[in-house]
Amino acid sequence: MTTVDTERTVTVTVNGVPRETTVPVRRLLSDALRHDLGLTGTHVGCEHGVCGSCTVLVDGDPVRSCLMLAVQVEGRSVTTVEGLARDDHRGGQVLHPVQEAFRECHALQCGFCTPGFLMTIAAGLDKRDPAAELTEEEVDDMVGGNLCRCTGYANITKAVHSAAAAMRDAR
Repeated sequence: MTTVDTERTVTVTVNGVPRETTVPVRRLLSDALRHDLGLTGTHVGCEHGVCGSCTVLVDGDPVRSCLMLAVQVEGRSVTTVEGLARDDHRGGQVLHPVQEAFRECHALQCGFCTPGFLMTIAAGLDKRDPAAELTEEEVDDMVGGNLCRCTGYANITKAVHSAAAAMRDAR
């Protein structure tokens, strides 16, 4: 007779901190982050990978956490929206340029989709040469996989350009 594992302990680095949690083997990463680790910044919208609200970074790449099992991140690094800002070495936080741009450009309204946009855009901008001219095609690629019902995307694309400029100037 074979026994079936119903739970598994997962060791993962979340927002730079090693974490360990025991989860049912079919627990989604989004649910493990929200319910097991208490990181509620990752929103769950459609639960089908369509809306992008649940996007997190796994080893620096954006993934839909509602489509990934928690056991699949064993030994990997996950960054959620809570981990996007960095310590300022004085006990405070410095917003990521994308977070700052969203604030300055009024790129959010209800805020439900915002974590997914922030993560996808941050990954896209972090992986490109900041000195290179940002093309509209790149912006469309960074924004296109996330759905927003409130903003109409104009201020979101404006924020992408603003964040890219800030990252270029920070060099």
